[in-house]
Amino acid sequence: MKIALFCHSLLSDWNHGNAHFLRGIAWEIKRRGHEVRVFEPGEGWSLTNLLRRHGAAPVAEFHRVYPGLDSTRYRLDDLDLNHALAEADLVLVHEWNDPELVRRIGAHRRATGRYRLLFHDTHHRSVSEPEKIAACDLSGYDGVLAYGKAIAEVYLRRGWARRVWTWHEAADPRVFRPLPNVKKTLDLVWIGNWGDGERDAELREFVIEPVQALKLKAALYGVRYPDHARETLAAAGIEYRGWLANFRAPEVFASARVTVHVPRRYYAALLPGIATIRPFEALACAVPLVSAPWRDVENLFTPGADFLLARDGAEMTRHLRRLCADPAGADALARRGHRTVLRRHTCAHRVDELLAVYRQLVEANRVRFPRLPCKLDKAK
Repeated sequence: MKIALFCHSLLSDWNHGNAHFLRGIAWEIKRRGHEVRVFEPGEGWSLTNLLRRHGAAPVAEFHRVYPGLDSTRYRLDDLDLNHALAEADLVLVHEWNDPELVRRIGAHRRATGRYRLLFHDTHHRSVSEPEKIAACDLSGYDGVLAYGKAIAEVYLRRGWARRVWTWHEAADPRVFRPLPNVKKTLDLVWIGNWGDGERDAELREFVIEPVQALKLKAALYGVRYPDHARETLAAAGIEYRGWLANFRAPEVFASARVTVHVPRRYYAALLPGIATIRPFEALACAVPLVSAPWRDVENLFTPGADFLLARDGAEMTRHLRRLCADPAGADALARRGHRTVLRRHTCAHRVDELLAVYRQLVEANRVRFPRLPCKLDKAK
């Protein structure tokens, strides 16, 4: 089977969290013996920023961690879809693409009918910037993969798509795994970007203030931290360590006694049930996790057993105090969360789901357009 994936970037995860899951999916598809071709814009802002700030070394390390994975970089004006999609069976177009590319691929699919075509949404723009999604012409697509039921319902309610499947993100356990021999040098670590104003207050309440109150040794990783955020971290005694390549996160998780999850406001308030990829990856690394308010309405995990849920800053402080003082209890929590990820939430599970959708579409196409006998058919 031949699969094509159009995304903002596979090579760079600088301020580009979508790369995390897509790398794991592409690797799992390739591991199963399928062919996967990835296309990304040659002047994409994520890779451009990565190369300018950190040089080519992170890209070289990406190739070491994901041997055999690569992407074709293109200019939209020069992209030849007849060539790029000549033998494709399934095409995935991520929502973080130019709307003109989305339109052109849909038109190509209508003109050729040779492959199944799915739009993949892993962002909150369907509610935060609906005009951006509405600008994407999905009329030539077979359907949408949405990383939460709440987003799937938005697509159906607004009439953007007729068929939508819920396809949550997940962890790649080949990369995200426990590293028990790494020495604990931190009490708490948080990995994530500041959030463009979407969780400033939440980070103060659920990370900065509890760390300060408990006098924990803590470090934060991420990009686009404004000056006032860095000053706040310094005043609280929290070390800011800047950008971290996502495939290095397991080492960092292993160096800490606990980590926290702070959902962006849209996921906490308007899109319940969506677990962004950080909780999957943290639990895959068997690190104890405490989450700020998040409604797991799709029953992905068992709060209180796989991770602890803090309804406010005071409860976060109590949970962190308990986990840091009770290594055996923290380890039991981490082991339970790790088992849940391996049982239900790996990239292998998601590829199984993707291939099931593909088979469903192929079968539906056969029913809609049954193959008629012709002179070249063998006599029955």
